[in-house]
Amino acid sequence: MARRESAVVDRERDSREEYTTELLTVSEVAKRLRVDDTTVRRWIKTGALQAITLPHKGKREVYRVKKNTLDELLNTPATAAS
Repeated sequence: MARRESAVVDRERDSREEYTTELLTVSEVAKRLRVDDTTVRRWIKTGALQAITLPHKGKREVYRVKKNTLDELLNTPATAAS
């Protein structure tokens, strides 16, 4: 019985974390990475950086990047280019 209750608590915590994840704009990501907004948009379009596409009216896509995603990217060791 305790194991079942623990699973319910874990699911509830995961659900809360999903809704409280901080989302960053393209400009915020660019500032943190010290690159241009265009570079961040290119990384998103090529799949190098995961982002959420928001509904919008206009020419340019509107993206948000989860702070966790950016943190993981920054904590990943760089690989040497060959």
